[in-house]
Parts: sequence; structure tokens; C-alpha cells
Amino acid sequence: MSSTTTTTDNDGRPSRTGTWVTASAHIITAVIGSGVLSLAWSIAHLGWVVGPASLIGFSLITLFTSFLLADAYHHPDGRRNYTYLDAVRAHLGGRRVQLCGLAQYSNLVGVTIGYTITASISMAAVGRPSDCSHVVDDEKCHWSTTLYMVVFGSVQLVLCQVPNFHKLTWLSILAAVMSVAYSVIGLGLSVATVAADGGGTREAATDSDAQKMWKIFIAIGDIAFAFAYSTVLVEIQDTLKSSPPEEKAMKRATFVGVGVTTVFYLLCGCVGYAAFGDSTPGNLLSGSGFHHPVWLVNVANVCVAVHLVGAYQVFAQPIFSFVETSCQQRWPDHAFLTADHPITVTIPLLEDGPTATICHVNWFRLVWRSAYVAVTTVLAIAFPFFNVFLSLIGAASFWPLTVYFPIEMYIARAKVPRFSFRWTCLQALSFGCLLVSLVAAAGAVEGLVRSLR
Repeated sequence: MSSTTTTTDNDGRPSRTGTWVTASAHIITAVIGSGVLSLAWSIAHLGWVVGPASLIGFSLITLFTSFLLADAYHHPDGRRNYTYLDAVRAHLGGRRVQLCGLAQYSNLVGVTIGYTITASISMAAVGRPSDCSHVVDDEKCHWSTTLYMVVFGSVQLVLCQVPNFHKLTWLSILAAVMSVAYSVIGLGLSVATVAADGGGTREAATDSDAQKMWKIFIAIGDIAFAFAYSTVLVEIQDTLKSSPPEEKAMKRATFVGVGVTTVFYLLCGCVGYAAFGDSTPGNLLSGSGFHHPVWLVNVANVCVAVHLVGAYQVFAQPIFSFVETSCQQRWPDHAFLTADHPITVTIPLLEDGPTATICHVNWFRLVWRSAYVAVTTVLAIAFPFFNVFLSLIGAASFWPLTVYFPIEMYIARAKVPRFSFRWTCLQALSFGCLLVSLVAAAGAVEGLVRSLR
């Protein structure tokens, strides 16, 4: 049997080989979700001034707090923090560790379910009949997405067996390319629409004042959450090699990732609004969005589905790692949890030919990860309006994970004096983002009540 030598870092783990380029791919995969296609709707309800200003403002807030979080990667004694939860435990401790864990992992689970639903919608848009191009409300054009959810879940059953983030660089790069591709297609179709007929126009208001208010709340929340990737930032940083220092490489990757995202968000959001005006749909590539040319719209929807295949893994891997590490620490001598079994093949046509190990299988990883994918797929099928729940989860997790904990860890690490100018400014920023989360949560609850009706 062939043998391989695995080098390790100074903490005993396999050598990290990631760079700012691979980290940027992970970030773009996590940040540029299919939500980029709904930002035109958000700008339509906020207007030409408040909409773009909100996009730029939240991108700067995300960039700033991500820099603070990147500096929390190392424990005060120099050890690495492998997860967001480890960083909070090292710098803050106490009950805030449990609160962080609840916010982070509920958000991650919600995102994976939401991505299953969103990917199935894009796949269904590709498979719908050609005569549905302009028919949105016809009963025959409402295809069930259940089959597509099952297909998406089947793909994840295979990919979820990839052991960790370190082995997923190729998938994140592919997903990042796909996200840029469908964003460019959506942008191009918007430009073509504006050039062809001058774009959308202002229409007579049909919503009540209360409905307008709820939609504004949801639009603000959508823009704020569109940049959120703090739930996986530390896990992405843990893939980086130590030279140059992880903090330096992560900040560079964050600047590139958030910068690329902001440019695409502004272009797609503003040009999409210019194309449709007050009738801007929630998704430019499905429903009442673009329909022609059909082949190009289908290509874009395929890109959305492929991107979400990778994005699902980016958000699921921290869940897998947390459960597996916790179980192995609690039962370190249990072979079912800790043992890796090599799968070998013998080169044919040679007597007593050499064998080669093609992979290692951990039975617990196989069973637990497969069960997780199966459960999230079933939940997506059972609750097709789960995106409303996802909005609520996002509202609940945006403030603590993107703003509160990074700021509090910085204050604790830098020993910022209470009521100093710097402390006051940081707390004001945190309070303002808390208000955003509360406003978005109110909009999500109203949408949930409406969906349940």
C-alpha cells in the first residue's frame, strides 16, 4: 500500500495552504449570494438616494467589523482560534459564548435550508415550458420545486463528505466564477432593457402606507444581510498559511471580497431598478423578471444553482466541524467517531499489483453529514416559504455576529476605556446596527404572518 507523508503546522493540524486569493474566493462565494438579484427590488423601495447610500454604508460597516474580527483569530496567548465560537470564548467568555453559538449555528442551518429552496427555484426556472415566458400567473406555469430540491440534496450528499474547508478551494473558486457570471448576465440584461425601451417608469402607488413601511423595513434588512459573512469568517481564516500573517492575508482578502461584492451590488441593483422601475421583481432571473433571450436567462439560472452548490458547503462545513469536533472531544476513544478507514484499489492486470488509497472514510462523518443534508432537504420541501424564516434568522443574527461580537472583542483585546471617545463611537455604531436588525425583524415577522395566511 502506498504511503503518504502529511506535514503539519505548529498546532499539530495538517498544514494550511490557503492564500488571500483562495480566501477571497471563499468570501465572494459566501457574500455574493443569489440575493444580488433581489437588490434592485430593495433599491426600488428605498429610492435612488437612500438605496445606493445604504449599500455603500453597509459595505463599509462590514469591512470595518470584518477587520476587527480578523484580528481576533489568535488567542491572547498566541494560539489559533479555529472557529468564531473559539474567538468569542477566548476574548469574552461567559454567557456570551452560548449566545454566540446560538446565533451563529441557527443562522448557518437557516442559510443551508434557504439555499436549497433558492437553488430549486432557479433549476425549475430552467425547466419551465417555453410558453411561460410572459405568463406568470397561469396555473400550468407553477411547477413544483420538490424534485429539484431532491436533486440539489443528492449533490450535497456527495460533496458533504469532503472533510473540511481546505479541500473545498476548487468548489469555492468555481462558485465565485458562477456568481460573477450570473451577476454580469443580470446586469447586461438590465442594460439592454434600459437601452431598448427606456427602462421602468414610476407607477401609481397601490400599496397602503403600512405596506410601504413593511417593504422599506424588509429592503433595509435585505441590504444589511447581503454583506453578512461573519458566521464563516474565522473558519475561512483558518485555511490560510501563516506566512504572511493570517490577519494580514485575511484583511486583504476581505477588502477584495467586499469590494468586488459592492461593485456588483451597486451595478445590479441600480441598473435593475432603472430597467423595471416600480415594477422591479424580487428576482430578476425568475418569476416576472427577464424572459428573453431564453437561452441566456437559462444559463444565468444554471450559474445560480451551481453557485449555491458551493455556497451551501461554505455555510455547512462549520456546522459539520463543530459537531464532529465536539463529539470526538467528548468520546476520544470511540472508534466510530475517530477512526478513518482507507478505501484502496488494486491496479488490475498485474499479479500482486500495487494498491492505492483513493480516500478515507469516517463512518460517523458519513452518517451524520448525510443525515444533516437529508433533514435540511426535507425541511425545505415541507416549508417552501422558508426564506421568510431565513429573513427572520438573518435579522436576529446580523447585529450580534457582524457587529456586536467583533466590536466587543476589539474593546476587550485593546482595553478601550469605558466612555472614552473611541468606546462611545463603537457603541454608537453597534446601537445603530441593532436598530437595523430590529426593524428588519419586524418586517420579517409581518412577512411570515402573511405567508402563513
